[in-house]
Amino acid sequence: MEHYYQPEIECASREQIRAWQDERLVKQVRHVYKNVPYYRNLMDQKGVTPDDIRSVDDLHKLPFLTKDDLRDAYPYGLLAVPLKDAVRIQSTSGTTGRRVVAFYTQHDLDLWEDCCARAIVAAGGTNEDVVHVCYGYGLFTGGPGLNGGSHKVGSLTLPMSSGNTDRQIQFMCDLGSTILCCTPSYAAYLAETICERGLQDKIKLKAGIFGAEAWTQEMRRDIEQKLGIKAYDIYGLTEISGPGVSFECSEQTGMHINEDHFIAEVIDPATGEVLPDGEKGELVFTSITKQAFPLLRYRTKDICVLTHEKCSCGRTHVKMSKPMGRSDDMLIVKGVNVFPSQIETVLLNKGYPANYQIVVTRVNNSDVLEVQVEMTPEMFSDTVSDMDRREKELRDALKSMLGIYAKITLVAPKTITRSEGKAVRVIDKRNLY
Repeated sequence: MEHYYQPEIECASREQIRAWQDERLVKQVRHVYKNVPYYRNLMDQKGVTPDDIRSVDDLHKLPFLTKDDLRDAYPYGLLAVPLKDAVRIQSTSGTTGRRVVAFYTQHDLDLWEDCCARAIVAAGGTNEDVVHVCYGYGLFTGGPGLNGGSHKVGSLTLPMSSGNTDRQIQFMCDLGSTILCCTPSYAAYLAETICERGLQDKIKLKAGIFGAEAWTQEMRRDIEQKLGIKAYDIYGLTEISGPGVSFECSEQTGMHINEDHFIAEVIDPATGEVLPDGEKGELVFTSITKQAFPLLRYRTKDICVLTHEKCSCGRTHVKMSKPMGRSDDMLIVKGVNVFPSQIETVLLNKGYPANYQIVVTRVNNSDVLEVQVEMTPEMFSDTVSDMDRREKELRDALKSMLGIYAKITLVAPKTITRSEGKAVRVIDKRNLY
């Protein structure tokens, strides 16, 4: 295998993509209606039959699915094949309420790995690369997805999983890892540690594929500068398949959605109305090739924009913007919508490390937003007056960004616990009272 690439699919005409989607959607709706009583009941309540769905133009007639539906149907209520035909489950990393589990046939796994392989190739990966996977393995989809994608490309795959940073860096140096796959927060931690140890010249990385949590353009630039790489975004949800639903190409102006497997819509989150290209709204996905767990019109809660503008990389699949926030990650503080990404942008623009924590409490029936900001060693040597100036500068910058004041707490270097998986950025203590 010289190079994994599917130009006949990824560079297909819009007419061909639409023909695939029309045919596969009709088939998928019939499959779900026949085999998933839970969704059949939702269709019946809405007065929709499979005969009403003849093309993508009819997609809006179908009912939405939400994470609450997945929890209500747990564990087997949305399984669309006999249990003997399912070969694996994956699960979300959430820890509250019923877990969300997704099922896969062997065919589903093959297609998922194809999608992840496309992401690796888009980041410059070939069979001559060493792909260093330190996403978590097990129930989390990150490790298994990129691991399988790397195998499809023919790359040497290091299934490192998360944690044990000393071993990560040793293998990175000794085995010449060239593509790093992990969460952006762990990439930032690895970059920080590598720089502290003066090992930049020992690292052969050329690219990173980072996802599973929100990260800003400022954080991207910081990681790229420290590791000497190009950092690519990858997007996915366990409910839909995992990483590889969409991915960045070299142009890095959005993530190409694998439209031969998924139909994307953007809707008004309040009304459910489908919005046109270029308008910001909630992302909705329909799986058109999955056998075991094919979700129709699944509401992701991610806010983004879709565009069909021509891409210089030659890929013709629609692009989605980096999610601009999640409605379920959004904090409402004193009646104001606050996204962690807004705070991260301010901190990185001001030269602070990508290590911070947001703590929300309630005092005398009033919300208090505190941002704990870790300093660099150089900042920590500042005088008291310098520290006061820094706090005021950050307070004013956050007020300008958010519209409300935040309490700024500057903390010593290495004070905030580093994450080897998904970073814990927000602690909302209001729910504990």
